[in-house]
Amino acid sequence: MTHPRTPAAPTTDHAHASHHQAHHEAHQTHHPAHTAPADLRRHLDAHLTAAARTWLGRALEEAADHPGSHGPISAWELRLAEAGRRCGTEHADAVRVLILHAARADTGALTRVYRQGTADERRAVLHALPHLVPGPEALHLVEDALRTNDTRLVAAALGPYAARRLAPHPWRHAVLKCLFTGVRVDEVADLTRRARGDGELARMLRAFAEERTAAGRPVPEDLHRVLALTAPPPADAEES
Repeated sequence: MTHPRTPAAPTTDHAHASHHQAHHEAHQTHHPAHTAPADLRRHLDAHLTAAARTWLGRALEEAADHPGSHGPISAWELRLAEAGRRCGTEHADAVRVLILHAARADTGALTRVYRQGTADERRAVLHALPHLVPGPEALHLVEDALRTNDTRLVAAALGPYAARRLAPHPWRHAVLKCLFTGVRVDEVADLTRRARGDGELARMLRAFAEERTAAGRPVPEDLHRVLALTAPPPADAEES
């Protein structure tokens, strides 16, 4: 049902928020961007076939022996393309992140892989950013992904690296893009902290809801959830 205006939060919001938080935490379990490389390796060792584990071990050794961005294309970059076939598509993101990490890929190498790679390889680069790039020098990759219409790239772009590094204005627009394109806001890392007390984000969300309603289109359920997050903390919380 479409509402003509943003309704007040129902009394069950706390229960819904708890459910969403639990779902969000489960979603991030073993997520390549949210999980330390050592934990990713342990998870893969427990779930890959023997042949896939052997291949991964060799690929990681190869990456460690020839790190960085040597030559027009490094041997480990070829392994990125093989990850899905060798280890299964469900594990390919984590495998690629581990290879990039073992290769100690710098921003130049990450940019090359992103520019020349497939959508799957681009997504792996975005997942690897929080593990490999401490500063803002890879923000151009996040910004490029957010300009695309590939929802999987948009989701990958909004991981922990963007949560730390993306400026408020483009971050707000990225949240709106999720709502517009159907990307679940569970994909937005650190959403609760960044949205809290953000009056400008609240204004943008209300305007978006009004536009959708005026056009006779449904307002995404996630919009009301994010709008609730923008409320400023209670006065007693601020004092404590």
